[in-house]
Amino acid sequence: MTAATSSYAQGDDPAAVRKTAASLLNRIHEAAQQQNYEGTFVYQRGATVQSSRITHVATRGDGEYESLESLDGAQRKMLRHDDDMFTFVPERHLLVVEHRQNRDSFPALLSNSGDQVLSVYEPKLLGNDRVAGVESQVLELDPKDSYRFAYKLWADAKTGLLLRAQTLDPDGQVLEQLSFSQVRIGGPIDKTPIANGIRGTSGWTIVRPPVQPVDMEAQGWQLTPNIAGFRKIRELRRPMASSQQGQPPIPVDQAVFSDGLATISVFVEPVEKNTRKEGAGNSGATHVLVKRRGDFWITLLGEVPQATLQQFASTIEYKPSK
Repeated sequence: MTAATSSYAQGDDPAAVRKTAASLLNRIHEAAQQQNYEGTFVYQRGATVQSSRITHVATRGDGEYESLESLDGAQRKMLRHDDDMFTFVPERHLLVVEHRQNRDSFPALLSNSGDQVLSVYEPKLLGNDRVAGVESQVLELDPKDSYRFAYKLWADAKTGLLLRAQTLDPDGQVLEQLSFSQVRIGGPIDKTPIANGIRGTSGWTIVRPPVQPVDMEAQGWQLTPNIAGFRKIRELRRPMASSQQGQPPIPVDQAVFSDGLATISVFVEPVEKNTRKEGAGNSGATHVLVKRRGDFWITLLGEVPQATLQQFASTIEYKPSK
């Protein structure tokens, strides 16, 4: 970024910067769903580096088709038609069929509108750059409090497709990065290989994990975040295999909260004979906190500072329903 670009970005009228940033955030969200694109992107967190190949087809009358394939480590391929997801696990000849829950995976980004995001993040326009040979606009989002991290985003100047996303700590150091190393945007892409892959499941062992909606408040849980911007976006119940052989699965309830960029998941499960311990940890931008409340384990997981999880956990209450 040149000094001229920097002074121009900083000297802009704040209302104009906010309007431009909100528009760009919404373009990023729409482009992930509405554009045709294919390429390779790399996820980096500390010493972890993982490459994936993605193909996305937005048809006129038949929805979205997507293929996502891991290029490092164990083979995994996910095929998607709209919200129907098919994950192939070759070494076990297993096919997991499920309904997509989150719509903010790279290169998608938001679970709230751009305006809602900017209620808790301050935008900075950082001019233009290039990612994977593509001209991009650069936007930094600085948190208005200490409960979330900063983000730096590179979006295709023509379509708005997100090309690179960085999560930054308070010192500006990169905690995590997702970035295309090669990408082609626009033009026709044939959906046939993806559609055929979804239909060609003969010989695979098909598993449909039983996921159901749940009302955790009706179960007696008070989950009211006292942190600005975070809203509950979904609640689910999943069965988890018991550690005791021959015992039925243990129900695990999950509530997901988001400020549009960062998410916090709250998992609640009965203690049973589980031998886990209370504690905290992190990997890159993702922090975890495990607490015990009476006969339940509560696990908080999110791309936020540890203090945010601690603050969030302090407000959780359980009052058994009568």
